[in-house]
Formats: sequence, structure tokens, C-alpha cells
Amino acid sequence: MQRLRELSRRVEAVYGEIATTFSVYQQQRGLGCRSGCGECCLQPTIEATVLEMLPLALHLFDQGKAEQTLTQLEELTEPAGCFFYQKLSFDGKQGQCSVYQHRPSICRLFGAAGYRDKTGQTSLSVCKVIKSDKAAAYQDTLIAMQSDPPPLMVLAKEQVNELDYDLGKQHLPINDALQQALEKVLFKAWYSGMNDDQQIA
Repeated sequence: MQRLRELSRRVEAVYGEIATTFSVYQQQRGLGCRSGCGECCLQPTIEATVLEMLPLALHLFDQGKAEQTLTQLEELTEPAGCFFYQKLSFDGKQGQCSVYQHRPSICRLFGAAGYRDKTGQTSLSVCKVIKSDKAAAYQDTLIAMQSDPPPLMVLAKEQVNELDYDLGKQHLPINDALQQALEKVLFKAWYSGMNDDQQIA
């Protein structure tokens, strides 16, 4: 269990670094997310690794909510958006993250970021809401791509996932990744408890 906690601390340290990099770029280019927008959170295609969900899984364990959350995730019958997104409008497009401090890296990078296109060139990934809301800033950013390239999303995710190959090698739907992270935490906690009992005996 101690190893998982140390790994989680390292993941969170990298989160701090990459969040600052992407936030600064988005603010400088005027491409920040609309307040209260949750369109990306509704998408069942959003993915994360088990490693990225480890800090959240440990937080839930420490709050005594790991088993309850795991049960609720297991009861989901079809692909869904993020389990922790709280809808604040009828269509769900307005809302908020209920675990914001423990969100995975994809949530810290989303909005405006760079990616490699098929030719290996850096292209700009911007969600449709930002493109619509901030059309002028988006066009200015495209023009300035050569002199002010965006930070690459894949490199930031690699910074996290290279901390542990086994836990960071596979991208899963975000709820599935959290489910597996919770299972790992609960198993380690149970195993640690068994060892403690044996030592006492």
C-alpha cells in the first residue's frame, strides 16, 4: 500500500507541472474553457490509465468511499461520461467536477493543446465550444503556431504514465480506469491488513 501512495504522490507532482504548462499556454492564447462547461465530461470516449486514476482512488479510499464507488461503477450498464461529473442543467452541458483536485491528466490538458498529425507536424486540438466562443483567439493561435507552438498532450501524458509501465500502459474509458484503480487499492489494503494480522499473531 505504501508503494501505491508514493506512486500517487509522484503522479500528483507531475500533474502540478503539466497543469501549469497547459494553463499558462491557454491563458496566454485566450483559449480557456467556458466557465461551467461540461461537454467533454459527458463523452464516454474520454480515456485515462489506471495510473492516472490512482490519486483519486486513494482519496476515495481515505474518505471511506472506495467500496461504495466501486459498487456503483460496477452497476453502470452502458458507456457513460465521467462518473464524477455533476450535471447542473437539463441537457447536462452545464456542470462541475466533484473531484476537481484529483482529476486525471486528460482533464488538466483538455481545451487547447498540441498533437502530432499524420505527417508528424504539430497541430492544434481545440474543443468546438472554445472554437465557437473564442473564434478570433483561435484564428490568431493558428497563425502563431510556428512561433508559439502548443504543448503536446501526448508528451504530458507520457510524463505521468512512464512512472509505472504496468499501470500506465493502457488507456481505458475513464470510468473503467477508475474501477481498476479502486480494485487495486482495495486489494492492496486487504493484503496489507492480512500481513499485519499475521505479524501480530
